[in-house]
Amino acid sequence: QVQLVESGGGLVQPGGSLRLSCAASGNILSTNNMGWYRQVPGIERELVARITSTGLTDYGDGLKGRFTISRDNTKRTVYLQLTSLKPEDTAAYYCYYRDGRRVYWGQGTQVTVSS
Repeated sequence: QVQLVESGGGLVQPGGSLRLSCAASGNILSTNNMGWYRQVPGIERELVARITSTGLTDYGDGLKGRFTISRDNTKRTVYLQLTSLKPEDTAAYYCYYRDGRRVYWGQGTQVTVSS
């Protein structure tokens, strides 16, 4: 089992920034992918960003440049830096961990962008 605990969400004004964190614990393999999806009620969950254990990154359409994913393997933590936030970035952000056939999800953290 792998447990994921997210933090860092909240309310921010348009143009603002947030940093989300996802701390993993449990039976973590050295080769894994971690990342973030986001979801708005009634809309399919979409990829925000992902990162391999060696640091290769991938971003959802149109998000690279405003969002940056990184990880600290010593802390088993993945970070998502959100900048230049827009109201349409409002969503629940979910962290995930994947290795081989296993996939685990965090409980989600809400990001609300509003003036």
